[in-house]
Amino acid sequence: MAGLSLGEIALQNNIVVPESLNREKGWIGLLLEQSLGASAGSRPEPDFPHLGIELKSLPIDRYGKPLETTFVCVAPLTGLTGVTWQHSHIRNKLAKVLWVPVVSEKQLPISERIVGTPFLWSPSVEEEKLMADDWQELTDMIVLGEVEQINGKIGQVLQLRPKAANSKAKTQAFDRHGQPFMTLPRGFYLKTSFTHQLLKNHLRLD
Repeated sequence: MAGLSLGEIALQNNIVVPESLNREKGWIGLLLEQSLGASAGSRPEPDFPHLGIELKSLPIDRYGKPLETTFVCVAPLTGLTGVTWQHSHIRNKLAKVLWVPVVSEKQLPISERIVGTPFLWSPSVEEEKLMADDWQELTDMIVLGEVEQINGKIGQVLQLRPKAANSKAKTQAFDRHGQPFMTLPRGFYLKTSFTHQLLKNHLRLD
């Protein structure tokens, strides 16, 4: 699909292209999943379970720079006692990723946005250590009841941010005194500096 527009891919799959992504933020990813036959849906496993591969679309500008952070998965805010990076859901999601860059500058109509050259990636020892260190720091803060103090600046390559359809969506967490309270769900995201480096490493962008 490299070199094809989203409109061409949608036409091949009999999918209607939306006029705006404001209410359909995940549409590009879903289009690519359907086109490539991903089967996991919303289940907590890679998009291609039989291959162990996660599919991630990566919106970029014409110069190959990522336009936004990359959502990985929802972060659990309870039941974290004894959980380790090695057995975490996020590590499973990022073990093997098919990155699909899409030139997605805002002035381009959705149907005219072009798919770049996809590449298959597994984290190097150094990359996994960076992610594991960030995961541990963020998870420790959640366990210590400091989820409300976490902001996007914490973490070298990972960040934890609210992930909810609207402000009414709430989930349970615990405060510093171990008391439950309701807060917005959180999600793990990869920072653009990290995904930009992945692009440069694999596509040899200048």
